[in-house]
Amino acid sequence: MTAQPHTPSAESTVVPVILGVAMGHFLNDVMQSLIPAAYPLLKENLALSFTQIGLITFVFQGTASILQPLVGLYTDRRPLPFAMAAGMASTGTGLILLAHAASFAMVLLSVAFIGLGSAIFHPEASRIARLAAGMRPGFAQSVFQVGGNAGSALGPLAAAFIVLERGQVSIEWFAAVALAAMLLLYAIGRWYQNTGATRAANRKARAASTATAPHVVRRGMAILILLMVSKFVYSVSFSSYYTFYLIEQFRLTKAEANLCLFIFLAAVAAGTVIGGPIGDRIGRRRVILWSILGILPLTLALPWLPLAANVVVAGLAGMMLASAFPAMVVYAQDLMPRHTGMVAGLLFGLAFGIAAFGAALLGVLADQWGIVAVYKICAFLPALGLAAFFLPDARH
Repeated sequence: MTAQPHTPSAESTVVPVILGVAMGHFLNDVMQSLIPAAYPLLKENLALSFTQIGLITFVFQGTASILQPLVGLYTDRRPLPFAMAAGMASTGTGLILLAHAASFAMVLLSVAFIGLGSAIFHPEASRIARLAAGMRPGFAQSVFQVGGNAGSALGPLAAAFIVLERGQVSIEWFAAVALAAMLLLYAIGRWYQNTGATRAANRKARAASTATAPHVVRRGMAILILLMVSKFVYSVSFSSYYTFYLIEQFRLTKAEANLCLFIFLAAVAAGTVIGGPIGDRIGRRRVILWSILGILPLTLALPWLPLAANVVVAGLAGMMLASAFPAMVVYAQDLMPRHTGMVAGLLFGLAFGIAAFGAALLGVLADQWGIVAVYKICAFLPALGLAAFFLPDARH
């Protein structure tokens, strides 16, 4: 018997595994999105400033930013099939601590645990999604990421109808979500032990003959990082501060503002579905270019619009902008096919790190100049999308 009958299956798309890691991403981001969605409550309970709100985001996202590429680099060399389940345990611990945090320092400690869970989950989950993708990596990355975005969109609803209604202590209820995610991701780890490890070995052997020139990798990654600054600083202005902007500009209640944030995040989830499959068909560079630069007219108009138009335009801009990240991850993995876990960890880590610094900076600006001025300044960030014209071709 020869190995030829197994070749098609080695390149097949294993949809149940992709859906499994997407569901894990959904549960992970439901829990993580409770942090920004609960900001108005924490600000009121602990008398926090906008600068302290920014520091909470900085610690949460900064922890994930530093650790994610390191986790990805390690698991590329020594895979840990059950690392994702362990990451969920860290997230659940952080939620319990956050529910009972009575000081700013305890809030920072709790979000650091949640950031650690994110750092463990994202690179390994993205790597497994790539292994299960077969010849459809854009599709797999989009499905994986839309799970996370759907979870992020649900977080404000959970905050509006559970946390804001029942108080800070109700955050610990979501530790049950962490337990459910641990069971699911344990099953995904079993698939990796039985099947995924063989796929990973075959991929590494093929990637050795398709290495991209180092100067092309450096140029592509440098431009990609610049584009990520544009995308994630603008995105974090919504995830961390859009509720405050709506409350100040339009006199909405906390619950009404969280519902508007849900609309924005739901549009982001929809955009994530689109980006990967379109990139499989027309190329990653085109998707990256038009999803960032293409929203510039919308972002420039947004601060001057009335409430209904503001929410609609914010959702449209979020949907277009979100389509870039699946294409960015697959583009970078195409540049460095032997290090898909490290690349995913690096990009997710950069996403968290850029968002962390961006949130801290925007918090300071909001304290100094007002939250409305922040959105007028951020409106110009998508102009950095012009750099996408200079991305090299990563296809082999």
